[in-house]
Amino acid sequence: MRPSLPIAALLGAALSFLPGCESTKSSGPAPSDTRTQDAASVQSAEAWARARVGDRVTYTFSATQGPEPRAGGTARTLQGQLTLEVVAVQQPWVWVRAAFSDEAGKPLSQARLAQDLLFPVRADMTRPLDVPHGGKATAEVASSAGRTWEAVRYVSDQRSFDGPLRTRVYANAPGPLYLTRGLIEASTESAGFRVPGGFQLTLREVREGSADASAPVPALERPLGPGAYYERFVDVGPAPGVQRVCFTAERGYLLRTEGPVEANAAPCSDFSQAEPEALEELLMGLPWEVLATGEWPPAAAAAGTRGTFSAEGHDVPALIEQSSENVEGTQRAFSQTWAAEPWAPGLAGLPYEARFQPLASSTERVVTGGKREPEGGTRIVRWGSWLAGQK
Repeated sequence: MRPSLPIAALLGAALSFLPGCESTKSSGPAPSDTRTQDAASVQSAEAWARARVGDRVTYTFSATQGPEPRAGGTARTLQGQLTLEVVAVQQPWVWVRAAFSDEAGKPLSQARLAQDLLFPVRADMTRPLDVPHGGKATAEVASSAGRTWEAVRYVSDQRSFDGPLRTRVYANAPGPLYLTRGLIEASTESAGFRVPGGFQLTLREVREGSADASAPVPALERPLGPGAYYERFVDVGPAPGVQRVCFTAERGYLLRTEGPVEANAAPCSDFSQAEPEALEELLMGLPWEVLATGEWPPAAAAAGTRGTFSAEGHDVPALIEQSSENVEGTQRAFSQTWAAEPWAPGLAGLPYEARFQPLASSTERVVTGGKREPEGGTRIVRWGSWLAGQK
């Protein structure tokens, strides 16, 4: 759904869970229907309407990738903490801040995870959302974060098809875990000919806010996505035009749409056809993305030239990567412009996924005499918060 965030590609190195979480599987039969899951989903959705400033959950995570079986090298690892906290409530919107940190609670050095991210979540219902947990379900009692939870473990084993082994444990009564739909622990393990690696997440701490706590709605400077949008001019094919990418979140799910800008329609007013994605799955994907893509900026961009990217009054430092290639006798020149500092003030309000994609790219054909003829490209032209001013 988002080329920069391949959540479906999450892989895991081992299923041994992080310290602090112990589970006891039920000796009875595994649930064969969806009643437990449906009840948990309803309770989690309803909890958003009772959200309090200060509600918080913290998880420990560990991600590993590589080395490739035939290429050698060493494995890359990343571990730390993920914290979600309600920082403001203005119904129907609950404002949540997500922050990654090291095991001591200090900011991570990786650029993609170095800053906290803000996202408003709608607490009421604008459309039915039903995303079933995949895999075989087994009832169990899980002990984590100093509490005991009646839970269901979902295991999806695709190893016989060169796929991953995926495990998720969700509380039957999410309670304060509504921020992640009741997630207690998670792991994914790669298999087959894929690059070995994995991801593990375990609940560490839960805190409930005070009934009389309040806080003003913060500025949406570093949006994960929900509440914000960006537009890019796409000069590809016979009908170039501007495409708008919109994000929102409802009761623990992210919704994303992309399509042509309609002159007479309010920005980001229709998410009825958007496929929902669980917020906890998207957040779990970010550490894996760091390992998959390497340090920022990309090596080719770092070796490029420095310049400035400008869009509707925004001027930000940029790195310009240029390359060329001869394809069947035709020489082509390629250019990509990246943000030199993805958290620069000039990019305030830009959704997360756009910060780590090329801000602009183009292809030109080199003809006789060295003259270049444009063949197309894309460029971000506008971004902001569509939620501003709405109630």
